[in-house]
Amino acid sequence: MKYVPDATADRKFEDDYTVDRVGVDGLLSELDEYAVEQALQFREKREGEDIEITALTVGPEKAVDAVRKALQMGADKGVHVVDDAIAGSDYIATSLVLAKAIEKVGADLVVCGMASTDASGSVVPAMLAERLGMPQVTLASVIESQGDQVRIKRDNEGSTEVIGATLPIVLSVTDQSGEARYPSFKGIMAAKKKPLDTFSLSDLGVDAGQVGLSVAWSQVEDTTERPPRTAGEIVTDEDGSGADALVGFLASKKFI
Repeated sequence: MKYVPDATADRKFEDDYTVDRVGVDGLLSELDEYAVEQALQFREKREGEDIEITALTVGPEKAVDAVRKALQMGADKGVHVVDDAIAGSDYIATSLVLAKAIEKVGADLVVCGMASTDASGSVVPAMLAERLGMPQVTLASVIESQGDQVRIKRDNEGSTEVIGATLPIVLSVTDQSGEARYPSFKGIMAAKKKPLDTFSLSDLGVDAGQVGLSVAWSQVEDTTERPPRTAGEIVTDEDGSGADALVGFLASKKFI
């Protein structure tokens, strides 16, 4: 799961053009809430089986809030990887840290959102699958499972694919997979007693020189603030010329 800046807040960049994730309000990425939901449904459909759901995130101190949200929804335990050296990491370094954390805690099914709401890369699940040596079953809108078999439906433009795989796998789900539940009062209270581990890079056996902005394969070199919103143009129709004025305005903007 990813802790992302709140889209309704005043988001900004740091001096090195990385996203400010400390000085702004953040939350669990909405698209990752669908991943938590599908993990919970996977367990609910296998009543009686010993299934433990671990919510994992990599991020600054405040990113623990994303883990807590997943625990409130129903996850059993949380893992937060936090280390100053991780700041500015690209997808490649992030997938490395995530993969090492997953190997440390162990997993038969790794569930991710289809993308993060800040970067929208959609590549980390595939990178995780490569690093973990697992098949990837991505962009699932419908998930069915029986035993160690998982089958998904992936919607494309004008068609639908049906893909099957055998656990262990890396699965990513879309926002069409099912509405994520809201934490109940009981779930919020129960989350306070659930285990939450914190790992550093050294705990995972990752060298600090493998992560961070200095080794990123891509960097933002410059940014430009969004221009202020300008006043609109009002078209009146007092003398019957409103239609002509409106058409002229749309034509000047190349809308028609």
